[in-house]
Amino acid sequence: MTETEQAILDTLLELEDAVAQVNAEPKPDLVGLFGRLDDLTAQLPRGTSPDLLHYMHKKSYQKARLFLQGQNPEQGACPH
Repeated sequence: MTETEQAILDTLLELEDAVAQVNAEPKPDLVGLFGRLDDLTAQLPRGTSPDLLHYMHKKSYQKARLFLQGQNPEQGACPH
């Protein structure tokens, strides 16, 4: 796993935690996390898995997390 992929995974896990706390005070900064994910996606090098690129560009963050964790996201379930 590259440093950028690890940073994406860390941010995806942070996003999941933030979503779980969306009703807490102070409110989590979801916009900032989405922006960070967009920036990290733009930094992915050539040769990055087409599946990961697809998940990140389509904002399929759960599938991206599963992929990065070495699990098999349900292929064919993505409408994009």
